Amino acid sequence: MIKIRRKTRTVKIGGIYIGGNHPIAIQSMAKTKTAQIESTVRQIKELERLGCEIIRLAIKDHADARALRKIKLKVNLPIVADIHFDWRLAIEAIDNGADKIRLNPGNIFKKEQIREIVRAAKLARIPIRVGVNSGSVKSLKPHASRLRPQNEGIGDVRLVNAMVESTLEYIKILEGLRFYDIVISLKASSVLDTIEAYRKMAKLCDYPFHLGVTATGLPYSGIIKSSIAVGSLLLEGIGDTIRISLTQRPQEEVKVAKAILEAISFRCFGPEIISCPTCGRCEVDLVKIVRELERKLWTMDYGLWTRPMKLAVMGCVVNGPGEARESDIGVAFGAKDGLLFKKGKSSRKVSVKQCIDVLLEEINKFNHKI
Repeated sequence: MIKIRRKTRTVKIGGIYIGGNHPIAIQSMAKTKTAQIESTVRQIKELERLGCEIIRLAIKDHADARALRKIKLKVNLPIVADIHFDWRLAIEAIDNGADKIRLNPGNIFKKEQIREIVRAAKLARIPIRVGVNSGSVKSLKPHASRLRPQNEGIGDVRLVNAMVESTLEYIKILEGLRFYDIVISLKASSVLDTIEAYRKMAKLCDYPFHLGVTATGLPYSGIIKSSIAVGSLLLEGIGDTIRISLTQRPQEEVKVAKAILEAISFRCFGPEIISCPTCGRCEVDLVKIVRELERKLWTMDYGLWTRPMKLAVMGCVVNGPGEARESDIGVAFGAKDGLLFKKGKSSRKVSVKQCIDVLLEEINKFNHKI
């Protein structure tokens, strides 16, 4: 059961509002060198086409910071400048049009430096994300995460407490400077540590949260870890933006983020696909059909998608007709042909060769039907 969403302040990032009752926003991070403007712009546009709504860029040096001005002229997405170690890069990023600044309390923590960043952020009227990572928590002793207490809730209690305390200390500094336009993230590489850190912090403030698991490992493992952690928190009503961190192309991060939000019925980006896992009864190459259908669906523009839709692609006569009949549009295959269903009623037979084109045509009709 989905709990009532946690009540938070509303924060504006460029043209996107997060927190409050606003939709959970999808964020990703460009994996290009920011100063390489053309390749960065190209990647941002591709991510936007796939459904990304906020983009984070690594600001490693002055060339990266200066590049923001030209990048902003060519893209639509709000830009979050990711700052580490050198506080002056935050000032330069703000001067060049960043829509939000991410600061890591583990490497930018001197009050006088934070004061200068806050002054610039106030003038630009942009928010700051306090982005805590388990790998750079300043107050945790080396290797403390290996000392895992038993029977004390979930996760590494010492690490989780260090992450939360580090965040609270940073927030106290920002609030002492009368700065309240804040977003929080507490990312660990462990699913349990991540969940517990966000749960603890949710009881201590009303700032919006950016969810994610960091350093998730191999792509397949990363998808599973992120889905469990982010999905669990969202179902508890915790979270306002999400980023799925994968050792993979950023396009895959956006796809997984959309799949998570759709799986828990928080947002709708296009048709929900239902397909059977196949077995010895299946007499068509359903895996090939579904892969090709998925590939073509990702090329479609869902910017004007109007309403939820369930699409079933089934491979045998056991559950196929029932699932297809219960979907908005469905096809159930037998030995050769498939039977097309529309709104619970059988429509006509379709061949394997024609089925994808027929389904895409029916999807378009459904989406544009008033």
